[in-house]
Amino acid sequence: MLSTEALKEINRALGKYPADQKQSAVMAALAIAQREHRWLSPEIIQFVADYLEMPAIAVQEVATFYTMYETTPVGQHKITLCTNLPCQLRDADATADYLKQKLGIDFNETTADGKFTLKEGECFGACGDAPVVLVNNQRMCSFMSHEKIDQLLAELSK
Repeated sequence: MLSTEALKEINRALGKYPADQKQSAVMAALAIAQREHRWLSPEIIQFVADYLEMPAIAVQEVATFYTMYETTPVGQHKITLCTNLPCQLRDADATADYLKQKLGIDFNETTADGKFTLKEGECFGACGDAPVVLVNNQRMCSFMSHEKIDQLLAELSK
């Protein structure tokens, strides 16, 4: 279900906790699994649960509580726009409108070609850089003007 490299990463995460507390690595394991598969299918959630020796419902609860995890398929590039107050005060609404217009989709939708999914996110801790987008939960992009959005989309479209 997961590659040898992904399992090695999960094992490294497990090494940070006492042997009898494997469940402590659930967030890391889910992030690793999602990075490899883009989303957490029921089968992957079950696999992680079995690997960490915990109930699948407990893994499901974590996967559905945190917005960084996806339990439905997403595009190749998930773009999450912060819409908390500091970003709103620095034109996140206009940024959202521009992204929606450029991609032809709304929040929680994926482009027909499967390249992009647009999500609305909570604070990324970079309020001074607003508006901020996060690409695939790993790359933060700051001060997202229309020009910067065009550059980002062109780069990701390659």
